[in-house]
Amino acid sequence: MNFFPVLPPERKSAADYYREVLSLSVLAEELGFEHVQTIEHYGSGYGGYCPDPVTLLTAVAGVTRRIRIATGAVVPAFTHPLKLAGKLAMLDNLSGGRLDVGFGRAFLPDEFDWFEVPMSESRARFDEGLEACRRLWTEENVEWKGQFHTFGPITLLPRPVQQPCIPVFVASATSPESCAAAGRKGYHLQVVPSVTSRGQLQEMLAGYREAWADAGHTGRHRIQIKYTCYVDEDRERALTSARLFEHSYVDLMAQAVRSWSSTRSDQYPGYEKFIDKARAYRFDDALAANKVLAGTPQDVAAQLDDIRRAFGGDLTVSLQFNPGWMPLEQSTGAMRLFADQVLPALGGGLGTRQLLTA
Repeated sequence: MNFFPVLPPERKSAADYYREVLSLSVLAEELGFEHVQTIEHYGSGYGGYCPDPVTLLTAVAGVTRRIRIATGAVVPAFTHPLKLAGKLAMLDNLSGGRLDVGFGRAFLPDEFDWFEVPMSESRARFDEGLEACRRLWTEENVEWKGQFHTFGPITLLPRPVQQPCIPVFVASATSPESCAAAGRKGYHLQVVPSVTSRGQLQEMLAGYREAWADAGHTGRHRIQIKYTCYVDEDRERALTSARLFEHSYVDLMAQAVRSWSSTRSDQYPGYEKFIDKARAYRFDDALAANKVLAGTPQDVAAQLDDIRRAFGGDLTVSLQFNPGWMPLEQSTGAMRLFADQVLPALGGGLGTRQLLTA
């Protein structure tokens, strides 16, 4: 389950939300899905229930045994690399080596202000933080002299269970350059199709695959692509729910990005247009473009088949079944319906449970 808590706090308490996350994570493992994932955001209804994905995923690890757990993503700009690498290594141990780590740059001006981190340092802090974590996980007696941090020599404890390194993903929203850079370095990739056009995302993925191949990396790259999924045997019921929660998501995102109206950064070209994009949002257009999955099991299977043809069969499709303040029973029913009817309709490729996340 791709857990992204975008909801007004008055609609559902944090304690209730966390209990539901654990319940749905256990169900995801029961149904054979590949991983549970969550994000890092602060101070608003746009993800603010998850300021520390490591804490939430540690609880998930405690109630599951096999399913992988993933950050999607942690923000190295907001945490000292010794702290971040140590917390993640602990989680890898507590989960028995089931951790995947997605790193992201963050994009909300308010969050950078709250942490007193200049947005102009976003890319440099991301690169330094990720590389410092990688070295701390893979080397001993690490001595680090970077632009923002100096430490060592130190051998990080605990050592990660997964050797030679915890799998690393890079989260990219709109940048083909970021995707290509991740491919060159041998990192895996996380993308969100809701904020890009189909053509732009195809360009991003092509650049990533080409860079991975040109760099001569061994092993298989992994690409996670994230969708919210509303599946019901009654199409109108599914679409009514989807329309409600997708518009709520966009409204809360618009509030979270409003500071972009007075912010400009060469680190985030074009992000000042987020507010206009939110205001122009139309659910029917998003559904037609397969930016959200909604409908009967047959409808959703057809959407996923189109996604496979458009973006390739080497994808892990990461699905959110509990958007907004959706009741737990509705999320549970959708997950079971997906496993029982959507997967068989898909057949191979994206239709295998090992390539789907819940």
